[in-house]
Amino acid sequence: MNMKYLSTASLAAIAMTGLTLAGAAKADSDRAMPRVMLPAYQAECASCHTAYPPSMLPAASWKRIMSGLEKHYGTDASLDDATVRQISVWLQANAGTYRRVYEEPPQDRITRSAWFERKHRGVDDPAVWKLPSVKSPANCA
Repeated sequence: MNMKYLSTASLAAIAMTGLTLAGAAKADSDRAMPRVMLPAYQAECASCHTAYPPSMLPAASWKRIMSGLEKHYGTDASLDDATVRQISVWLQANAGTYRRVYEEPPQDRITRSAWFERKHRGVDDPAVWKLPSVKSPANCA
């Protein structure tokens, strides 16, 4: 077999594999956070905690969260009706599907979801969540 051909073919195969993997990673990140961030979501939600990608919870969880903002995990996060509607529609449109989000986590908390707990399995010391740089699991990004 011609070594020049083999080298060219090998390089082409490696390049195609790299492009395929990069495309898959890009596609996965696109599903994580919508390309267009809703300014109201950024302003209202990310002012207190990490602006979680809507795909991390199913639509039913987002609906319950947005309908209970006056008691949002121990805080009154009430908003005017128009802003609630705007954020709710955006969250519903970008919510996780049951193909990617397999559960409605306890109390609709992302920090209690199987994904979050698996990702943070190595955090054994509860004091980590109290560090000034972390503050709580909700700020872990």
